[in-house]
Amino acid sequence: MSAVTTLERDVYGVGQASALLGLRQDKVRGWLDGYERSGVKYPPVIREASTGRDLVTCGEFVELGYLREYRRACVSLQHIRPVIERLRQEFGVRYPLAHAQPLIYDHQLVLRIQEETNLDPSLAIVIRSGQELILAREVEVYLQKVEFADDVVARIRPAGKTSPVVIDPEFSFGRPSIRGVATERIAELCRSGAVPSSWPRRTSCPLATSTQRSSTKLSWRQRLPDGR
Repeated sequence: MSAVTTLERDVYGVGQASALLGLRQDKVRGWLDGYERSGVKYPPVIREASTGRDLVTCGEFVELGYLREYRRACVSLQHIRPVIERLRQEFGVRYPLAHAQPLIYDHQLVLRIQEETNLDPSLAIVIRSGQELILAREVEVYLQKVEFADDVVARIRPAGKTSPVVIDPEFSFGRPSIRGVATERIAELCRSGAVPSSWPRRTSCPLATSTQRSSTKLSWRQRLPDGR
């Protein structure tokens, strides 16, 4: 299956996607389908139009992860919707924030779109630094958590690329896993002491350190609220 086709695959329900990203369900639903407040209707940020679907595609999940890095911005993420729409048109892809081209290769085009849509600086994708264009800090953080295949995000490392935990729709039904084994299953094995012989002998369990210091199942979830 091609990387682009994978982006179209339904991988999570809204509740599961929210839990994996450390976000409230109402926020995720608002970004996906829009919302109404004080009689004013706000359109979706990610979906081209509201669908009401409870299932989240791989591409939507990746873009939710991108938006998550901007959650502390002082302005509504509704302001980035016109930029996403323009990026769709310019690159001819449904999920532009899941593609490498706008984020890594075409900074001049992205800057022009930001300026033409009057994007608030706190939501910028690229920024000027002297005579250079560089990625905003939030984008840099996001890129440290994703891996590309054929210039499309293929998997996510929610705790960063130095962590063995990976979210890959091709393995473990998209659940967080290590070497293809779901982290929930690994945590169960660690608690029971049934550590597979294939794991390195230098450690009793891949999650041993985090298991000892916290009752939380997955150490990477502890890091999500601060975006580290």
